[in-house]
Amino acid sequence: MRISENEQVFAQDIRRRKSGRKKEISGELGPHMGGAEEVILCVERHFGGYQCSIQIVPYFIIADVVRMFLDGDKDLREYMLKALIIAGSFILAELCHSVSTACSHKATFNVLANIRKSCCDKLARVPLGYVKDTPSGSFKNIMVERIDSIETTLAHVVPEFTSNLLAPIIVIVYFFMVDWRLALFSFIPIVVGFVTYMGMMIDFQENYNRTVEKTKALNDAAVEYIDGIEVIKAFGKTESSYAKFTKAAKENADSYINWMKKCSFFQAAMFVITPYTLATVLPIGAHYVSNGSLTTADFVVCIILSLGIVGPLLTIGSYTDDLGKLSTVIGEVTGILEQPELVRPEHTKAQPKDNGIKVTDITFGYHDKEILHGVSMDIKAGTVNAIVGPSGSGKSTIAKLIASLWDVNSGSIEIGGVDIKDIALTDFNDRLAYVSQDNYLFNETVRDNIRQGRPDATDAEAFEVARKSGCYDFIMNLENGFDTVVGGAGGHLSGGERQRISIARAMLKDAPIVILDEATAYTDPENEAILQSSIAKLVAGKTLIVIAHRLSTIKDADQIFVVNAGNVEAHGTHEELLSKCTLYRDMWQAHISVKDTAGDEKEGE
Repeated sequence: MRISENEQVFAQDIRRRKSGRKKEISGELGPHMGGAEEVILCVERHFGGYQCSIQIVPYFIIADVVRMFLDGDKDLREYMLKALIIAGSFILAELCHSVSTACSHKATFNVLANIRKSCCDKLARVPLGYVKDTPSGSFKNIMVERIDSIETTLAHVVPEFTSNLLAPIIVIVYFFMVDWRLALFSFIPIVVGFVTYMGMMIDFQENYNRTVEKTKALNDAAVEYIDGIEVIKAFGKTESSYAKFTKAAKENADSYINWMKKCSFFQAAMFVITPYTLATVLPIGAHYVSNGSLTTADFVVCIILSLGIVGPLLTIGSYTDDLGKLSTVIGEVTGILEQPELVRPEHTKAQPKDNGIKVTDITFGYHDKEILHGVSMDIKAGTVNAIVGPSGSGKSTIAKLIASLWDVNSGSIEIGGVDIKDIALTDFNDRLAYVSQDNYLFNETVRDNIRQGRPDATDAEAFEVARKSGCYDFIMNLENGFDTVVGGAGGHLSGGERQRISIARAMLKDAPIVILDEATAYTDPENEAILQSSIAKLVAGKTLIVIAHRLSTIKDADQIFVVNAGNVEAHGTHEELLSKCTLYRDMWQAHISVKDTAGDEKEGE
């Protein structure tokens, strides 16, 4: 599937930002917003402009008041009127700032939500290998913390830059009109302060990237520690595992502390030097007054104007750090959005004639290691097919390729005579149900997890499929029956219970093609027979692919494929393979001997 137009625009915006065009924040975000966000930002820009205009008014009025006072004007009513205007200006400026900031925040949160949704949608379209190879902590860090960290920049940069940049520019222009000499001298502390501030930017990108890497490592270590806590306790690895987590936490803290130590002097110097414009304006202005080249009224006005320059500039300066890290954050988001997707059309090019599957000379590998070497299979519609072989032979990989979780490196997979690359993902997903050996349940009720197979299913349909899949009785014995919340990843249930609910979910989907990848691996022998019988009824007339280590569960399959070292070594019925395939015969004998041993042990109890 192609990257959507929205994501292409966003990626282009990111490239422009990374090339240094940081002044066009609101303009670049425009294509990534909906109409509502554009209206909100339009309102915000207008109110930001109003705030800037209103903020300038007091400076002109104060200058006028100073001249009136020095000229001996004693009209109290005039002074009171001007004081009211100044007070009203401050109130209106704050109101405009509040409206502007509120609009900016509303638009920003909508944009951040859209970025997160784009990332989630992207992960559903990329090959499974990319998701598996990336630690979940990294995805969580990027899609939650990292995207959230740019909220301040996006929400404040437009209103703050509008008011805090335009206001001092107008003040400076007025300052030059009053006395250009003092205006120039007032810039000396500002220039020195900001030159000092630039010391904070030394190795900024390197230091910031280090904090990003250490934060990712800390997230990954935390997720690994929590997910593996059962194994850690069972094998007494608490100390070593915790040491790994504490090391990551310390390195993360040190990356920030060491960076802050490097910046503390430059930051302190900037905040000490920059505000003292009076250090040059007062002595030099007094000299000009004494020699008669500057009036006392203009001198006082210059003093007031010099004090009004620095504050807004410092506010702008406080966002340079946020702007500096913006490119890194957007680069991480781009890393997700620009991942290659599964090659699928938006609309199905041709409808399959049936549900038969033909695999032709496919190769596939993880990274640089090839796993499958020219695998071919012909699976007839409506038949039961099994894939067996030693561990690591490539059985599950074949199933995942047929399920379109990855794309083959070469060769083709067809359903009903149509290459799966010519079938839209939505149409393909409607046609296939996949149950893996790693069953995942959402932290919702049992009913909702079963309904993931078909969200519009009624309660009666969910109950019926639970009965047919052999999980109705144990569900009713749970604390709240079908309303029992299963916990994160189904953690409140046993492995076998999770498997049976996953099978019920797949069966409720009622797809014409069903893939069961070790779907009964965690089922006890008593329930396995019930489950196998239920599956047989539920998949009647469907194309079924079963991957199993227990050969007794698939010996009645219409066709069995024996996979070894990434190749199909043989295929046929159970009896045919026993006579012509040495590997299958050895696997069957090993399976029978294990069952006999288990039966003898049970009788001796």
